[in-house]
Amino acid sequence: MSQNISGKTVVITGASSGLGEATAYHLASLGAKVVLGARREDKLQQIAATIEAKGGQAAYLVTDVTKASEVQALVQLGVSRFGKVDVMINNAGLMSIAPISELKTDEWDRMIDINIKGVLYGIAAALPVFEQQQSGHFINISSVAGIKVFSPGGTVYSGTKFAVRAISEGLRHEVGGAIRTTTILPGAVDSELKHGSSHQQSAEFVGNFYQMAIPADSVARAVAYAIEQPKDVDINEIVLRPAVQDF
Repeated sequence: MSQNISGKTVVITGASSGLGEATAYHLASLGAKVVLGARREDKLQQIAATIEAKGGQAAYLVTDVTKASEVQALVQLGVSRFGKVDVMINNAGLMSIAPISELKTDEWDRMIDINIKGVLYGIAAALPVFEQQQSGHFINISSVAGIKVFSPGGTVYSGTKFAVRAISEGLRHEVGGAIRTTTILPGAVDSELKHGSSHQQSAEFVGNFYQMAIPADSVARAVAYAIEQPKDVDINEIVLRPAVQDF
């Protein structure tokens, strides 16, 4: 069903590495026009150049998802460059693992700003476009930590990912019909996410835990599966994890 992906314009936040990068490459290989947003311009430029060298179409814009205006500009780049936006993938995320007793309030703030408000800003940027087009697809990246609280250490992170799941379900209920909503809930996937912890003991635990991680393109294939469905089919949630992961 890749014909349902070819020609679509897909905006991806957190596109400079990990799940976002893998998804950009995979969807571009299926004929999608990808619009890449992240903070590292050198990485965005490299990914876009690689896609274009293989005959694909890509645009990029340096984007901090904690700033609504920058996410708005990213979506508008998709509209101005390719005439429309079909899919908005809210992928940017931060996982800072530490016991609550460590009181890392700055890291709590960053996770809330990136993981929750970043998704909301993506919705705010793309929803008016989707409503005008009478079509569109939100894909929000949550986590298995949004199904079961990952504690001790991941309580706040889980809180943000539960929020993503709740926002996605509410969004589906409010705008469903012509506009689809999918939540992807990955387990341990190889990406830079595992490097987000400043608490040494927690960072060591995460490093060991992620030895079972599956490749980032596992998520890219799940994203493609959701997009390629006929327009009257809405894949609302996809949970994927390493076969050996019990959490």
